[in-house]
Amino acid sequence: MNLVDTHIHLYADEFSADRNELIQQALNNNVTAFYMPNIDSTSIAGMYDLEEKYPANCFAMMGLHPCYVKENYREELSAVEAELSKRKFCAIGEIGIDLFWDKSFKKQQEEVFIKQMEWANDLNLPIVIHSRNATDEIISIIKQNQHLKPKGIFHCFSGDIKQAKEIIELEFYLGIGGVVTFKNGGLDKVVSGIGIEKIVLETDAPYLAPAPHRGKRNVPSYLSLVTNKIAELKNITADKVASITTENAKNIFVV
Repeated sequence: MNLVDTHIHLYADEFSADRNELIQQALNNNVTAFYMPNIDSTSIAGMYDLEEKYPANCFAMMGLHPCYVKENYREELSAVEAELSKRKFCAIGEIGIDLFWDKSFKKQQEEVFIKQMEWANDLNLPIVIHSRNATDEIISIIKQNQHLKPKGIFHCFSGDIKQAKEIIELEFYLGIGGVVTFKNGGLDKVVSGIGIEKIVLETDAPYLAPAPHRGKRNVPSYLSLVTNKIAELKNITADKVASITTENAKNIFVV
């Protein structure tokens, strides 16, 4: 069995004390690839360090996270553009819109999202989308920009079945993580109602730990709990979930 974590913040400070041990633990538990989304200019060096230490397992994306679109967003966007000109990346991400924490930069978030979609089109890269409290807005923007041929993942999908089907019709994949294990979270019903051929696995560690660890630090090896829950919902083996979702990830990312 090989598992792919399509979204994990391995460079996060929450892992400073035991990062290498946790990575080895995950590798021992069949998690063989970690795709790391960029946040802003401060997270780049940490991603590069992990790629250097684990070249067969850790892969960096490049992008500006919507929560970090602030007064200096043009400067941060220029930093992303500079990195994209230096080397290859597996994807542009994580990018999108977040209307949960702060709506005051909504217009700028939209501007930054579209600009990064344009770069993805120019470089023929997938995008990894952050859409907290903004799934409908992002679906609308993608539909308005089909000339950019966007492709990729709606990371940490937690919407309803209607949204899931719209996203699949746009030829995107759904990133499913620990939320699927939450009691009364509703995502279990969505996963039961869509095809696994459009699902990829993620932890989003150190955030959103699956049950029974909800509310605690999420770690890479917990991807197996997400795998097992999806296997239960789809009435297939965990090996089958691993095989299909790993192939899905290979179809998305440029490595």
